[in-house]
Amino acid sequence: MTKRLLLCYRRMVHLNMKRKIICKFTILQKYFNAFWNKVLACWLGKSISYRQLSHNQSFPATRGMPSPPAEVETASDGGYSGSLVSTCCCDHSKDSSEDVVALKISLLGDNQIGKTSFLTKYVGKEKVDEGLSTKGLNQMDKTLCVRGTRISYSMWEVKGDVSGPTQIPMACKDSVAMFFMFDLTSRCTLSSVLSWHQQARQWNQTAISVMIGTKFDDFVKLPLDLQWTIASQARAYAKVLNAPLFFSSATYNINVNKIFKFITAKLFNLPWSLERNLTIGEPIIDF
Repeated sequence: MTKRLLLCYRRMVHLNMKRKIICKFTILQKYFNAFWNKVLACWLGKSISYRQLSHNQSFPATRGMPSPPAEVETASDGGYSGSLVSTCCCDHSKDSSEDVVALKISLLGDNQIGKTSFLTKYVGKEKVDEGLSTKGLNQMDKTLCVRGTRISYSMWEVKGDVSGPTQIPMACKDSVAMFFMFDLTSRCTLSSVLSWHQQARQWNQTAISVMIGTKFDDFVKLPLDLQWTIASQARAYAKVLNAPLFFSSATYNINVNKIFKFITAKLFNLPWSLERNLTIGEPIIDF
């Protein structure tokens, strides 16, 4: 009898301690969130107000199948469900800069590897003319709705010609993510990724790195042994960069939307499910 009472007493003490810890953690979390919002406000140069994003939905993923055009965000491209992330569909009757979370993404890589086609597929052809193009730079915007919160991505493409490298500081400064891109059918563009990464990191050491192989639809026409060699080299480079690796195709919209959904999930700590795919002959996803 005494042992049972002692056991019950210990359980009660344990539960009380657990409740106190949870209570303290909740209070600390609230203070941390308030502090983080102030840091972001200073970083973005404007006051912002986040609305809590729902975490009650899992994000299905598919492997290797072309998805619908970039103008329509659907579950077929993985990452999020179509009801969670979409092109901007919020009520603009109370439009204000404070209602938009503005984020910058940089795209770097050699010339003629498909960076512009990649952006055009994601942004939509009707939006391309609204972008800005200067010497060495292309800039396009896209606004998404995530559970009622508007997120505006400003995407800066560094051209791969001789004028491009001089624009790296402008393109990379304040970016939250940097895409290091190469042509899957051209191994010299893959070798250049390390140089682009080194130059970009001189101006931004905190952005999320993502390594992207383009023109997967042409890559799958290569002999399997050559595909294996290129994929192995790309995976090794991605490991050096500490970056996830995606093989993509703008022509068939393979992994284009998924990459941006991956970035959104990373930045806002959203739940996501993404399958690692290392099968040769399929669009590689490695992380």
